[in-house]
Amino acid sequence: MRDLSELAASLRLPSEPVRTPMFIDGKDYAGATGEWVSRKSPGHGVPVTATSRASTGDLDTAVAAARRAFDDGRWSRLSGEQRAAVLLKTASLIRENAETLAYLETLESGKPIGQSRGEVTAAAGIWEYAAGLARVVHGDSHDTLGNDMFGLVVRQPVGVVGIITPWNFPFFILSERLPFALAAGCTVVVKPAELTSTTTLKLAALLTEAGLPDGVVNVVTGLGPVIGQALAEHMDVDMISFTGSTPVGRSVLTAAGCNMKKVGLELGGKNPQMVFADADLDDAADAIAFGISFNAGQCCVSGSRLVVHRSVEEELVERVKAVLEKVKVGDPLDASNHVGAIVEARQFDKIRGYIDAGRRDGAQLVCGGTSSNEGDKLFIQPTVFRNVQPGSALAQEEIFGPILAVTPFDTFEQAIQLANGVPFGLAASIWTRDLQGAIKSFREVQAGRIWVNCTITGGPEMPIGGVKQSGIGRETGRYGVEEYTELKSVHIQLGNRPRWIA
Repeated sequence: MRDLSELAASLRLPSEPVRTPMFIDGKDYAGATGEWVSRKSPGHGVPVTATSRASTGDLDTAVAAARRAFDDGRWSRLSGEQRAAVLLKTASLIRENAETLAYLETLESGKPIGQSRGEVTAAAGIWEYAAGLARVVHGDSHDTLGNDMFGLVVRQPVGVVGIITPWNFPFFILSERLPFALAAGCTVVVKPAELTSTTTLKLAALLTEAGLPDGVVNVVTGLGPVIGQALAEHMDVDMISFTGSTPVGRSVLTAAGCNMKKVGLELGGKNPQMVFADADLDDAADAIAFGISFNAGQCCVSGSRLVVHRSVEEELVERVKAVLEKVKVGDPLDASNHVGAIVEARQFDKIRGYIDAGRRDGAQLVCGGTSSNEGDKLFIQPTVFRNVQPGSALAQEEIFGPILAVTPFDTFEQAIQLANGVPFGLAASIWTRDLQGAIKSFREVQAGRIWVNCTITGGPEMPIGGVKQSGIGRETGRYGVEEYTELKSVHIQLGNRPRWIA
């Protein structure tokens, strides 16, 4: 990545697309088709990267490499201390290459460069945390089975893991999964989103530089319906971890049934910001504006619904509007901008469709609603609608864009009903000065992650994941390593076994 460091330092666009081949069995891998797919920057409208389009044969090669690497124990049978050393070295290399990784992330995703920098450095912290867990993975013992029996519960790596990551946080979301799978002793085949594959490929090279044995991590690039589906169906893959939309998650779950592989899914969200009458409205307004603008709303835990007590609704909406009026939308390589581009034209059109639907359904447009796609540069202003009906598309469907739907409530029971009245249960934020009310709220809200008087924050110590149609399983925290293990019960007879037939 040294050749890219100067370009990243100057924040100039590359004169030609940065080409990065696949990574299989510790080496660059061109692929059987030799076909390259160019990626245009959604913030600049010009080609910036190119990656290989894999065939299912290429995927088979990657899975075979991961299978060999797991079965011969080159990684799975190392001590936790040895695995931790590689993960720590990887974290150090991520920090050394943070500017280049952030630059590539911004080119492909369209997010602001400051956000990309923050995500890359935070990802390094996750690798450091996971390194510690590599040394504490443990099972259990049972010394209560009688004088002649001793029991052990052994926790072992699940095997070959397929990790399918989305386009919105390609480096960070991978770092919430991959180091934990490696800490557990698994080998991995990664299929990044076709729109944002380059930083994943660069990470694979850094892993080799850090001392990871060949074949332990392999990266195959290509289309989700082809390569992602084939990975989920693959008979030689023991577990699949998928992050993305709920509809695609259903297809992954079905595909995984072919060999009953273990499945981890983090899927869509329609997350409420619940604001009670006693909340600090200035604090809440700033967080609500951030929650809907972060990554241009292309965030599974985005606070896309404002469920607010009627007595403070008008005042709070005005404060949110005032914050959003200060938000700068534009060139993601300009560090002064808060919001970058929409990732691609299909997503841009989808978000625009929801804005049009809000107007048709009679919701009140408070601010935003404007967009620009001149020269294939895709930008949408953060948008707020009031008087959104609970059953409408704005209130029920994951938009994945910077649109906030506001619905008032009168009673605590109505607030909980509105918060839980969607198919999803990924995250929620609760705003109140009343500790008792906050505890009562987070006990009743159906979500895997809840923030009280804050939003979209936290580190790798805590688990993440959803309930209802937002997913299965948990990532990060000590649970993140356990997710990539299986339990084995062992009974040890002490002395002679009682005879069946004397």
